[in-house]
Formats: sequence, structure tokens, C-alpha cells
Amino acid sequence: MQLESDYKVINADGLILGRMASVIAKRLLKGEKIAVVNAEKAIISGKKRSKVGEAKDFLEVGHPGKGPMHPRRPDRILRRTIRGMLPYKQPKGKQAYKRLRVFIGIPEELKNLEMETIEEAQAKKLTCPYFTLGELAKEIGWSGE
Repeated sequence: MQLESDYKVINADGLILGRMASVIAKRLLKGEKIAVVNAEKAIISGKKRSKVGEAKDFLEVGHPGKGPMHPRRPDRILRRTIRGMLPYKQPKGKQAYKRLRVFIGIPEELKNLEMETIEEAQAKKLTCPYFTLGELAKEIGWSGE
């Protein structure tokens, strides 16, 4: 897949999932094209055991063939989190969601582009327990390519 050079590349390594998602959603609504790399290294704050339990309970909702479908890959979980912060049923939300690309790791075509981070989503100030999105994904059934 070839990305145009007008995409802003955000490195999710060490960023808090919810805070990062809200900032990205706002920027998408303003018209920016955003590619997020290292999705599996995004951080979820809280105790791992309770968050995994919540995720497993949520996976039991619905019907396997009819939906709702629950993502297990870290890139899909991050994409779904951002979608939850967009008005995706309205035309402006659909257009914003189409401007988003999320990747596990760093793809070859993005390695030489300049990456940015989101200062207000940094996990440096966290004093509570936390774990990565990749760890959550493995707990709920991601094979971990």
C-alpha cells in the first residue's frame, strides 16, 4: 500500500490510548490525513487483570456471524477507539475516518518520513499501573504476527 506524502505520521509508542485517540479524532475532523504507527505499543492505564476481564466480557456480546464484530488486533482496536470519538454516522465523520491509517510496527514506506508524537498523551506522568495494547490484544485472542 502506497501512502501519499501528505499524511502526518504519529508514533503511538508510549502514548496513552484514550488521550491519543481524542487528539487524533479532533485533527481528523479538521481535515488532516493521519497515519499511526506502532499501535501495539500504545498504553492503557489501569490494572491489566481488570481491563482484560472487561474486554473478555465485551467479546461475549453479540452473535459471531451477525455482529457486533469485536477487533482483536492492536491496530484494529486503536482504529475502533478513534472511530468511537468521531461522528462516523454523519458524512463529515465518515470522511474523517477514511483519512486514518493505523499500522502495527513501522511499514517500510513510512520509515524515512518524519514522525511526531502527541505531548498531552505522553505516559511519563502515569503513577498507576499500565500495560500495552499489544499485551491486551494477546490476552483476548490476537496471535501476534
